[in-house]
Amino acid sequence: MNKHQVASISAALAVSLLVSGCQTKTGYQKIEDAPSAEMLSGSIQPLINEVNIACLGTYHCEIVQIDRTEVISTETNEPHDIRMITAIADVQDKGTAEREVRTHAEVDVAPLTSQSDVKIVPLSASLMSGFTTYYARVKPGKHEIQVNFYPENNTKYVERFAMIHDFMQPGTYKLRAFRLKPSPEAGTLLETASPEPLCVELSYNNRVQRRFCKQVDDERQGEFVEASVL
Repeated sequence: MNKHQVASISAALAVSLLVSGCQTKTGYQKIEDAPSAEMLSGSIQPLINEVNIACLGTYHCEIVQIDRTEVISTETNEPHDIRMITAIADVQDKGTAEREVRTHAEVDVAPLTSQSDVKIVPLSASLMSGFTTYYARVKPGKHEIQVNFYPENNTKYVERFAMIHDFMQPGTYKLRAFRLKPSPEAGTLLETASPEPLCVELSYNNRVQRRFCKQVDDERQGEFVEASVL
C-alpha cells in the first residue's frame, strides 16, 4: 500500500478539528496559541486491561517509537506499518473527556496479543495541516516511549523527548508539553529574562505523575531532566 493510500485512510479515520483556522497563521507561534491542543485528548476510548498513551500540548506531536517498535516515521510523519492502525469509534456517553472502560467486543476491536504488541488509533486531525495525531495501545508494564513535539507551526522545529515508565495500571496516560512560567518568587532580572523552558508532564487518568523540563544552564543545556511535581 503506497503513501497516498496510507494518508487517505488516516484522514478518513481522524476527526477534523480546526485545521483550516491554523493554516492562516504565520511566523513564530507559542504553544499557548494552540487553543485546541487540550481538546484533542477527548476521544480516547479506554479498553479493559490495556494502556492508552497519548501526546498533546503543541501544534503537533507523534509517538515515534515504543520499546523496539517504530510507530510514526520521522521522515514521512506517517505510520511505519498501516497494519498497526485500529479504528475505535468515538462513543459519546456522559459527555466526559474520559470514557468508560469498555470490552473489546463492545468496540469491535481485537485485543493486544503480547507484551510487545503496539497498535495506534487516529485521535484527530493535527493542528498542523496534513498531519494526523494518533494515540497508542499497549499492554500494562514497563515501556520506553519516544515522542516528537512541534511547539511551533513549523515542521523544522522538533523537540525530541524520551522516557522509561512502568505503566502498571490500565487506563489513559498523557504526555503533555508546555512552557514553564517563571515563579512569583523569581525576582532577579536574570531569572525573569530567561527563556521559558519546555516541560513534559506525564499524567494518568488526568493526575500528574511525573514532570520533565529542559535545562537552560550550561552544564545540561537542552536536556530533559525530571523535576518535582509538587
